[in-house]
Amino acid sequence: MTKTLTAGLDRMPGVDQVGLEARAAQLATRSIKTTSKQWAIDLAISMVDLTTLEGADSPGKVRALATKALRPDPTDPSCPAAAAVCVYPDMVPFVREVVGDRLHVAAVATAFPSGRAPLEVKLADTAAAVAAGADEIDMVIDRGAFLSGDLAKVHEQIVAVKEAAGSAHLKVILETGELQTYDNIRRASWLAMDAGADFIKTSTGKVQPAATLPTTLLMLEAVRDYRIATGRQVGVKPAGGIRTSKDAIKYLVVVNEVAGEDWLDPDWFRFGASSLLNDLLMQRQKMLTGRYSGPDYVTLD
Repeated sequence: MTKTLTAGLDRMPGVDQVGLEARAAQLATRSIKTTSKQWAIDLAISMVDLTTLEGADSPGKVRALATKALRPDPTDPSCPAAAAVCVYPDMVPFVREVVGDRLHVAAVATAFPSGRAPLEVKLADTAAAVAAGADEIDMVIDRGAFLSGDLAKVHEQIVAVKEAAGSAHLKVILETGELQTYDNIRRASWLAMDAGADFIKTSTGKVQPAATLPTTLLMLEAVRDYRIATGRQVGVKPAGGIRTSKDAIKYLVVVNEVAGEDWLDPDWFRFGASSLLNDLLMQRQKMLTGRYSGPDYVTLD
C-alpha cells in the first residue's frame, strides 16, 4: 500500500449522511411500469448468489440448492438461472457436481465470518476452495485492523488473497455493519478496489445491520468514481436482509440511477440471498398467471 493511497484515503471528504440517506429514501419511492417490473424480476433472479452458510449444511442440502439455482422454476423453462451458489469451502465439490460449468460457484473464505485467523490460514482456506472448484471467493477484511488504523495490513491481506485465488473472482466483504460510519465504508471500498477486488460486498449476513439501501448507494458511488479514475470496473454485492421482490427492485433502481446501466448485469451486481429467490419466483408467477401460487410452489431452503 503506497503512501499516496494512504494520503488519498485520509483526504477523502466526509460523507453527507443526511444527503445520502435522503437520496436513498427518494429513489426507494420510484415506481416502475408493469413491463419493466417483469424484466426487473427476471434480472434480479439472474443476479442472485443463492446462499447457504449454516453449520448444519450437508451435501444433500447444497445439492438441492444447486439444482434450484440452475432451474429456479422447473415448470417454466423461460425462468432464468441464478448467478451462483455460495457455500462454505468444504461444500464446493457437491455444488460443482450439480452445476458443472453452467453456474458460478462461490465460496466464503479467509476465516469467514470473523476474519480472525493468521494470514497463512486465510491463504490456505482460499487455495483449498479454488482447488475444490470455486471460481469466486468471498473474503472478509480484518475489521479490527481497519478500525485501529492499520490500513496497510488490510490492503496487504487483500492483495495476498487475490493472488491465492488465481483466476477466481474476488469479492471483498467489508462487513459494513461493523465499520461504524459512512466515511469508513467509503474508505474501505476504495481500499479494497485498489488492492484488486473484483467486487465489493456489504456484509457476511451474520452481523446487523447487513445490507442497507444507503450503504449500497454509497458503494455504487465508489465503484462509479473508481472506474472514472482508473478505467477498471468493479462490481457490488449487497448481502443480508434483502428478502422481497419489492426490495430487490429498489436496489436495481439505485444501481441504474447511481452507477448506470453498465452495472445492471450479473457480472457487475449480485444479491447475496437465500429467501429472496422464493419471493421473486412467486411474484414472477403472479405476473404471468394473474394469481399467486400456493406455498408449495417454491421449495423451502
